[in-house]
Amino acid sequence: MKKILDIITEKMQQAFADAGYDASFGRVTVSNRPDLCEYQCNGALAAAKQYKCAPILIAKAVAEKLDAKDYSLVEAVMPGFINLKLSDAFLVEYLRAMREAPDFGVEKIGAGKTIVVDYGGANVAKPLHIGHLRPAIIGEALKRLHKYLGYETIGDVHLGDWGLQMGLIIAELQERQPDLPYFDPAFTGEYPAEAPFTVDELEEIYPTASGKKKDPEFSHKAHQATLELQQGRRGYRALWQHILNVSVADLRKNYDNLDVHFEKWLGESDADPYIPLMVEDLKARGIAVQSEGAWVIPVAEEGDKKEVPPMILIKSDGSAIYATTDLATLVQRTRDWNPDKILYVTDKRQNLHFEQVFRAARKSGIVGANTELEHVGHGTMNGKDGKPFKTRDGGVLRLEQLIADMVDFVRAKVVENKIVEESAVEDTTRKIALAALKYGDLSNQPTKDYNFDLERFAAFEGNTGPYILYTIVRVKSILSRYGAWEHLRIQAPANAQAKDLMLAITKFGPTLEAALKSAAPNLICAYIYELAGCVNKFYHETPILKEENEELKAGHIALIGLAKDILEQSIALLGFAAPEKM
Repeated sequence: MKKILDIITEKMQQAFADAGYDASFGRVTVSNRPDLCEYQCNGALAAAKQYKCAPILIAKAVAEKLDAKDYSLVEAVMPGFINLKLSDAFLVEYLRAMREAPDFGVEKIGAGKTIVVDYGGANVAKPLHIGHLRPAIIGEALKRLHKYLGYETIGDVHLGDWGLQMGLIIAELQERQPDLPYFDPAFTGEYPAEAPFTVDELEEIYPTASGKKKDPEFSHKAHQATLELQQGRRGYRALWQHILNVSVADLRKNYDNLDVHFEKWLGESDADPYIPLMVEDLKARGIAVQSEGAWVIPVAEEGDKKEVPPMILIKSDGSAIYATTDLATLVQRTRDWNPDKILYVTDKRQNLHFEQVFRAARKSGIVGANTELEHVGHGTMNGKDGKPFKTRDGGVLRLEQLIADMVDFVRAKVVENKIVEESAVEDTTRKIALAALKYGDLSNQPTKDYNFDLERFAAFEGNTGPYILYTIVRVKSILSRYGAWEHLRIQAPANAQAKDLMLAITKFGPTLEAALKSAAPNLICAYIYELAGCVNKFYHETPILKEENEELKAGHIALIGLAKDILEQSIALLGFAAPEKM
């Protein structure tokens, strides 16, 4: 379904052509003076230079060619603007078509294309902390948005499950339980099915081991264990599998609590088999060159405004690094899925890293020219005081605890204000808490830092998740009291608030496309805040259920029902849902 702005622009371009001017001057934009008009065209100003004619004369000639039935206002004003307001009939016809079309007529611009969204970035054997919140919810929202716009989507958590951290855990475990069969090279039997540690023990083992890295003897053991693990030592591989199983089970639980779900649970280890052949090929073709004992890929390009250092492929000691793994992951993703687009959601401090990897991937031909590579670098979430978020003892706050704090805070408000009956407290609480947490984050531009303010995010008024939910629940209540409403037809707006609401509804598709193009879920948040505001203004100014004219009442109900459906679809894209009551 065409966007309303495209339809108006096509009509304006035809009017320019009918008046004897180049149609390209007929571009229409949303008015920046809504007090004067809804849409405007400034093309006559540019056309005046080409046709050596006063712009106001061109504007008047074009305005006369427009079909009057499409507009309630068409006026040419000095020095040459064409101001427009849509007619009720035009708007009603558009909204009816939008309501009846699948997915509200949103154009499936990604149809036939595949995207891989790399987000999450969790490390095994470590609990999720607040630093994992932003990539998880921004990535989930972007994945859902791409899917809604027609893409085949593959969300990959890309676990940190390889490298020295595994060796550190193995070395520490061997010191604690040296008699375990995993450490006996001569053991040929079946290893235990149960892991020799719990998730809580594992999360204590890693920081302890990490703190010993400065001990030369322990460091040597850890590096040796890492090497032997990667070379395939049977006992170490079995231990590694235990670490993975225990960690992933805990990670899934925490991501589920955030309503974040991955199609693939692959990790750095899955890319490791691709590294040897990839490195050999890059060396053979001269893509990788030696520099101070290391192998690097020069990625600087003519016109760079700042220095872009070579990407290190293999260190001078012969070991691979993150960039190597990321390049090999691109080999794997291209082979397995051949995606049209790969989107990475990580901390913005990794911008240079991904610039190097992307350039190396293109230079080497690992990805083709038609494969889009994009890094969405997000800012950090700070405390209410603007400083890095810390626990009372100065540690990093676990994500599980942050979610629990929000849930507890919201539950207290739900219970105190008796928002719902006791049986619905937990479900309602979790939905409001998740909306507060996600909307509080997503309403900010991804690249910007922001301050986490529990009280503000959980407020039922203002630009917050709970306010959006309250608007949806209010409409649900009205619809419930009215009865069956899905068959009702959109009617001409009964007042100015109704028309404002109708115009806001038409922005749904364009907003989604803009959010996808900019990788900015905050644009969706801004849209639904505007839409919710229009719903509430209409509600306060219009006696919806008290309207005596049944036909007029049905039109009111159909309109707020459509607005409710779009609000619910929008928050589903952001990753949360509304309760039945609030």
